[in-house]
Amino acid sequence: MRIVRLANFVAPRSGGLRTSLRELGAGYLAAGHEPVLIIPGEQDGDRQTAQGRVITLRAPRVPFTGGYRVLWRRRPVAALLRRLQPDALEVSDRTTLRWTGRWARRHGVAAVMVSHESLVALFGQVRIGRHAADWLNRRTARGYQRIICTTGWAASEFERIGARNLVRVPLGVDLTTFRVRPRPAPGGQVLLVHCGRLSAEKKPQRSLNTLASLRAHGRAARLVVAGDGPLRPRLERRAARDGLPVSFTGFVPDRAELAALLASADVVLAPGPAETFGLAAVEALACGTPVVVSAESALPEVVGDAGASVAGEDLAAGVQAVLARPEGTRRAAARRRAERYDWAAAVDGFLAVHLACSLERERSA
Repeated sequence: MRIVRLANFVAPRSGGLRTSLRELGAGYLAAGHEPVLIIPGEQDGDRQTAQGRVITLRAPRVPFTGGYRVLWRRRPVAALLRRLQPDALEVSDRTTLRWTGRWARRHGVAAVMVSHESLVALFGQVRIGRHAADWLNRRTARGYQRIICTTGWAASEFERIGARNLVRVPLGVDLTTFRVRPRPAPGGQVLLVHCGRLSAEKKPQRSLNTLASLRAHGRAARLVVAGDGPLRPRLERRAARDGLPVSFTGFVPDRAELAALLASADVVLAPGPAETFGLAAVEALACGTPVVVSAESALPEVVGDAGASVAGEDLAAGVQAVLARPEGTRRAAARRRAERYDWAAAVDGFLAVHLACSLERERSA
């Protein structure tokens, strides 16, 4: 099959979405299919990569997002889709690219939408309301043959509106790059790591709240923030003002370097309330590092007993609970949990959905 994949909000410093697109594309290619990825960029481009063909269309930056670009203009994208003549369409943006479901139906192309974000959670943060999210979700569910959800939490907003075309397919983790490594001798301070985009929906300020709370209660701790985004200057100012020992590394492009950082931590923090899978958290688990997560997200389902979940703006109670467990026990539990998630299984699951949709489209033609 020629599987054409569309995604917005993908930047050179993107994290989980870029990783997912890369791993799935490489898996499709290895399975004998022809993956083509269309994303926005600074300029037009067309190249062959390890994940298949990647086509970049010049697109404007979205203000206040830290560099994200969006394919706003439908006509060039539709023209490109007509030229590519896909057998299957896989869309990873439930807002600005939702029109592609109608395009696929008109052209007899099997189409799926991948739910990488929760509209209920995101809209709740900006006070647009659940009714608007439900309206968009109903239109999305009607517009595509299948909605692929990576967790039960991600599926719940569609189940609540009665959508019946849902499929659960968890994502995976690179268990070779992200692995347990020897750790340096304890230095008397707990090392916390926050790995993620520094933007409003990710709630990175909660990691600083957690560090401040731990230190106020006598726990010697420091925080490394790996990631970049529009909130970084504000977070740096707060850390300096409050005298918090926080190191900001910026975006870490080298996966081995990132894995070494995650493996060196005592606890990784994942405070975002709108995460539908949390790939960085699973990468931390693969390194043998427990994760303390927001109870409002999908991550309690993903992390299970290999970490802790806490509601609200301060995750310190979860960190204390994790550190109360013997180090060997908590690190072994983290690795075991990560081993449940496999990219080969994710690729097989996505391909099974594409095949089923293609057969349905052929029978109805």
